[in-house]
Amino acid sequence: MYGICNLSIVPVRLEPDDRSEMVTQLLLGDMFLILEKQEAWMQIQNSFDEYIGWISTKQYTPISEQFYLEFKNKNTSMVGDMASVITHQDTHEIQTVVLGSMLPGYKEEAFLLGIQKYKYEGTVQESVSSKNLRHALIETAYLYLYSPYLWGGKTPFGIDCSGFTQMVYKLCGLTIWRDASQQAQLGTSLSFIEEALPGDLAFFDNSEGKIIHTGIVLKNQCIIHASGCVRIDSLDHQGIYNQEQKKYTHNLRVIKNILSD
Repeated sequence: MYGICNLSIVPVRLEPDDRSEMVTQLLLGDMFLILEKQEAWMQIQNSFDEYIGWISTKQYTPISEQFYLEFKNKNTSMVGDMASVITHQDTHEIQTVVLGSMLPGYKEEAFLLGIQKYKYEGTVQESVSSKNLRHALIETAYLYLYSPYLWGGKTPFGIDCSGFTQMVYKLCGLTIWRDASQQAQLGTSLSFIEEALPGDLAFFDNSEGKIIHTGIVLKNQCIIHASGCVRIDSLDHQGIYNQEQKKYTHNLRVIKNILSD
């Protein structure tokens, strides 16, 4: 069985309980495989990054296997505005959408959520050419500047560190895993911080050596990352230095080039 997120933002929880930890979010247009159902809850696997968690059965709409397979591996258009609205074609009801929401089958301001047709008249984000990719990653990252930190969040209204890096890459047409520890397994490790280019990902560990944080490298040895909010700090071989707190807040583990250049 398959489903699609037909609401603006849906929490995905660790366990089938409203009080359980939110581990990530679905945005409108995200498709998923239904793994298991338990009364008011179902366990799903997100088609975009294969992330598994639980959502309420009240917060989705079923789709056919044909629809799922048709759009699973297709470069789908996305919402390019921080926040906008869509309109149901039949009822003309208005619904909010946020940056990075998917628009399956988008054509001439119309798109599909299963069998339902909607209209979207806002900015549409398409994949970026490889020539402009690094510039696009940084420009996209700045869209989230000052977004508040939210564990499991993936929107400009609340986002965590790996949700931030994943969404920035997603908006530029690139797929990376959801968690920082997963993202750290991708790409090529750089030997020196001086080798890093804007758009590379930096990863940070705790005293036990576990990857717990990530951010996007900027020029002039700076980094944009979600810590309290999406912010810009200094970056050197030791880690992230917060000028306001006058101390290092994160210990650098590795910098990765995720891109093919």
